[in-house]
Amino acid sequence: MKPLSLLLAVALALVTAVSAGPAVIECWMVEDAGGGRLTKKPAALLLRQGPGTPPPRPDLEPELYLKVHDPAGALQAAFRRYPSDAPAPHCELSHYVPFPASANWARGLTSEQSCPRSLEGTWLMVSISSSIFRLSSLLRVQSEPQPEPALITLATAVLTVLTHSPVPRIQLGQDALLDLNFAYMPPTSEAATSLAPGPPPFGLEWRHQHLGKGHLLLAATPGLCEQMPTPQEGAVAFAAWDDDEPWGPWTGNGTLWLPAVRPFQEGAYLATIHLPYLQGQVTLELAVQKPPKVSLMPAPLVWAPPGEAPPELVCHVSHYYPSKGLEVEWELRGGPEGSFQKAEGQRWLSALRHHSDGSVSLSAHLQPIPVTAKHHGARYACRVHHPTLPALGRSAEVTLEVAGLSGPSLEDGVGLFLSAFLLLGLIKALGWAVAYKSTLKDSEEKKV
Repeated sequence: MKPLSLLLAVALALVTAVSAGPAVIECWMVEDAGGGRLTKKPAALLLRQGPGTPPPRPDLEPELYLKVHDPAGALQAAFRRYPSDAPAPHCELSHYVPFPASANWARGLTSEQSCPRSLEGTWLMVSISSSIFRLSSLLRVQSEPQPEPALITLATAVLTVLTHSPVPRIQLGQDALLDLNFAYMPPTSEAATSLAPGPPPFGLEWRHQHLGKGHLLLAATPGLCEQMPTPQEGAVAFAAWDDDEPWGPWTGNGTLWLPAVRPFQEGAYLATIHLPYLQGQVTLELAVQKPPKVSLMPAPLVWAPPGEAPPELVCHVSHYYPSKGLEVEWELRGGPEGSFQKAEGQRWLSALRHHSDGSVSLSAHLQPIPVTAKHHGARYACRVHHPTLPALGRSAEVTLEVAGLSGPSLEDGVGLFLSAFLLLGLIKALGWAVAYKSTLKDSEEKKV
């Protein structure tokens, strides 16, 4: 049983390691070098440590090899479901100085005249971005590196702001839900006990930036009687702490809801959590989209005599967004040169037509070349490619009938039968009418 128990223990350890995410996050320390220049130095965050001492990193300065204590667990939770085959996230570190919020509506958060002593010391801001999540975390750094076999600096995650939908893609006209979570742990026990039990008041700010312009979308300070700016564009936020433990750590929610999004609401959404003298911010990139509808006219058949060109084909590509990235291809399927080939002829596109919902439409035109008997039964198709569609795109097709090469179809037979039936009925009706008039005339003559 011992080998089986050992194997089970190893398997459980592997599962735990995988589910816990990466132990070390490689970063860059970005600093201002003056003159508009920036310097970058390699850094690393040690989120989890196995038994023994931290692994040595002689390639890093001790001040940039950070062993992160995460009392709220927000950093580790963000990486817990990070796909193993996903690209490594981009991580940057920068120096941070605590400061009060500048907005009038957030001044109630900082009742003290100056930054409290509990916030003194060295602070760093870590920004991590990927296609899976984005987060910003304020780290309070211990003053001196630890004299362990591997020189390392201890840091505590104080405020972490996180979104699991960094690049939401929303269908035009549907509601958008921009996810935001945050976690906070007072940096020192003195800071925690100096305040009333329970989570502190906080401020939530959502700003929208698009095409070089920005504006405040929504602001809230739950628990404070402050005059708030009016929310814009029907925005609603779910701003609240998730728990009320007396001394922390605490987690909260600041998710934003936008009803029936329109194209002008695309762009960057900056979500900021304000605490007294501390701010954490993440950016989401909202994209609005709508896949095109495709139809081809005339349909379902086009007709042409041998040696002449079929009528002009019009491919209607309607109600899509964004307008950029659209491509239209013309195909001839089942023609004389194989099952698939590029359709020849003169082609052009119409101007864009704009609709009230922000979507656009256009028409693609093809004037085919003259056909031969070999083209009989071939199909003309227009294939549309757009960023909102799968790789193969979306297509519509019509069938080509060459005159003199097709017998009557079932529809033709049914049409002829109905026509003959109606004609026979009309003839009988006329016969009855003539007979009735003759009978009526004979009876009148007899009376005379």
